[in-house]
Amino acid sequence: MSFKHRSILDTIPGYKQGKPAPAKPGQRTFKLSSNENAFEPLPSVAEAITSQATGRMNRYPDMRGWAVVERLAERYGVEAENVMLGCGSTEVITMLVNLVAGPGDEIVYPWRSFEAYPLIVAGAGATSVQVPNLPDGSHDVDGLIAAVNDRTRLVIVNNPNNPTSTSISDADARRIMQAVPSDVLVLFDEAYIQFNTAADTSVAMDLFREYPNVVVAHTFSKAYGLAGLRIGYAIAPADVVEGMSKVALPFGVTETAQVAAVASLDAQEELDERVRAIIAERDRVVAALREQGWEFPTPYANYFWLPLGERTGQASAAFTEQGLSTRVFPGEGVRISVGEPEANDLVIKVCAELKAQGL
Repeated sequence: MSFKHRSILDTIPGYKQGKPAPAKPGQRTFKLSSNENAFEPLPSVAEAITSQATGRMNRYPDMRGWAVVERLAERYGVEAENVMLGCGSTEVITMLVNLVAGPGDEIVYPWRSFEAYPLIVAGAGATSVQVPNLPDGSHDVDGLIAAVNDRTRLVIVNNPNNPTSTSISDADARRIMQAVPSDVLVLFDEAYIQFNTAADTSVAMDLFREYPNVVVAHTFSKAYGLAGLRIGYAIAPADVVEGMSKVALPFGVTETAQVAAVASLDAQEELDERVRAIIAERDRVVAALREQGWEFPTPYANYFWLPLGERTGQASAAFTEQGLSTRVFPGEGVRISVGEPEANDLVIKVCAELKAQGL
């Protein structure tokens, strides 16, 4: 950058959106790079948008999003003052970081993890403290605890972790809560929690009811399939929500997104069926790859992680050649979303070919 600006921004890359499906004339291709829900919107949700929202696009939305807030409060047994909406859980996390941290403050989080974390922290002028994951891709709980000091303003726990798809146990989450001072917030980022089938998984809402410094981030983007409308939410202590509202983007959550969220909550049973179908596809792919001899962390989200190290580039090229876009982390591995059955069949085929080549 040739103009005057904050030098910390020179230290981080911009967020990169998942690559679109490769262009292959005459061949169906698939985007498996963004952990999107492969199902199209439910008819009832699409109808609600058409009938309730499209005719009011000339008006500002309800900035607080009370219709959604009150439904979520009822769902989770909290007060409306404990719920804050945002443009996806990413904006909710951004609000929280901007609320608690600035220059000289530290945010502790696992790494590798959600790629937006370092961008959000740098945007606030704070310092990232990245705690490397364990070899199996899971959080180093002892490392996270050891990283907390008097400059720490927030600890982030990503469950399931993105991109490794690992889960953190209730016991380990409680170890973190018991170690972190009560005046330091702990954020549980549960963007993929609906897919988490780990028997011992932490459930952040249980911790929220027991500890005064827990914030829970959820989204409608993944399980609910509303990624294109941008709506997520935090459940937090009332004074935290009040503070977040002061740094929120005014009118950030559109009425269309709010209407779709309420309609999705009305269709919870149908959406639960879709989640079960995605989990079944995930487990089918995992079983096939295990049979081929692949070793990778057991996934608990709607994606899985292949830790390929220096072989990452070779694998990425093979997926692209066969019409699959994946999330590539050069020198580390590939994250592959669970897509349509046809896409998942193709993933299994490519992985078999890579194994045959000695990868």
